[in-house]
Amino acid sequence: MNGAVMVLDAGSSSLHLAVLDEADQVLARRDLDKPSDDGAGTALEELLGACPPVSACGHRLVHGGPHLRRPAVVDGSVRALLGSVADLAPLHMPPALAALDTARRLLPDIPHIACPDTAFHSGLPQAAHTYALPRAWIQRHGLRRYGFHGLSYAYAARRAAEVLGRPVEDLQLVITHLGGGCSACAVREGRSVDTTMGFTPLEGMAMSSRSGSIDPGMLLWLQTETGYGPQQLQEVLARDSGLLGLSGTSGDTRELVRARASGDTDAGLALEVFTLGVRRGVAHVAASLDRIDALVFTGEIGEDQPEVREAVAGGLAVLGIKGGLSPENPTEPVAVSTPGAAVPVLVVPTGEIQQIARETRACLGR
Repeated sequence: MNGAVMVLDAGSSSLHLAVLDEADQVLARRDLDKPSDDGAGTALEELLGACPPVSACGHRLVHGGPHLRRPAVVDGSVRALLGSVADLAPLHMPPALAALDTARRLLPDIPHIACPDTAFHSGLPQAAHTYALPRAWIQRHGLRRYGFHGLSYAYAARRAAEVLGRPVEDLQLVITHLGGGCSACAVREGRSVDTTMGFTPLEGMAMSSRSGSIDPGMLLWLQTETGYGPQQLQEVLARDSGLLGLSGTSGDTRELVRARASGDTDAGLALEVFTLGVRRGVAHVAASLDRIDALVFTGEIGEDQPEVREAVAGGLAVLGIKGGLSPENPTEPVAVSTPGAAVPVLVVPTGEIQQIARETRACLGR
């Protein structure tokens, strides 16, 4: 497919718009915090006015559900499928679908491509995606581990292979995406074979404001003993837990590092719980590999928080990974471990926008 591509990446409280040329270089972008529908439409129109005409628009959708297992052209049926799984990612799907609808209204004459974050994990081995639940439940409700951050992992795996000078098909990597949401993924020969997030983006390690995995028996106890309902639990687990809940002040690791240095013990504990959770996540997915050719950090925290990277890598000697990492925050993919490290540690700056453009072109080229 020729021509520029527009990308819409809607988060739970942000919207990133970009136009990329045929070499996937960003021609222009707009980044909005907590945009209204009108604000999103205005920003989109402004961006279109500053760029050459676009031939297609790619959209990041966090959850594709059981039916969208690869990027797809959005028509009425695909839009309905996306709407049917919105409750599985309630922080992300409603704003993403609102942005999708706005873009389709303003750009009715070009194809719109839904790029699900779950697609990268659609080929997980059966043992890796199956929950130990009654078979009747699994079949009736489509219960499985979907995994998330797939666009980020696909990009990071490809760029890590370039740094290592080896084909991605020859590599076994552990990649951890650390941002507002956090997860780890085992990538064998370019494909996801295990990951820490599951049916929803709540599973796995502690995150900025999300709890990550907790004892399901504790949730049952809370419902019985306190009368908390599903909506109240959902709100607390998704918005008031994680780093924010533990520290009582912030879900931003940069602020917590500064607070810890000033003697804030709650901030210090929050960071310890967080980095231990990342180490557990790395070890969790490493169990699905034969070896680790590199540990890769990506996501906003992974690329610009050297204190977190050091705390994670420095505690993984059992996997042959060592600390002593370079404290730089690179703008291009690079190794930050010492030369000759048994397991190289890499930082790959987030490239979801480029990956969405790439997958949009690939979908239209099929």
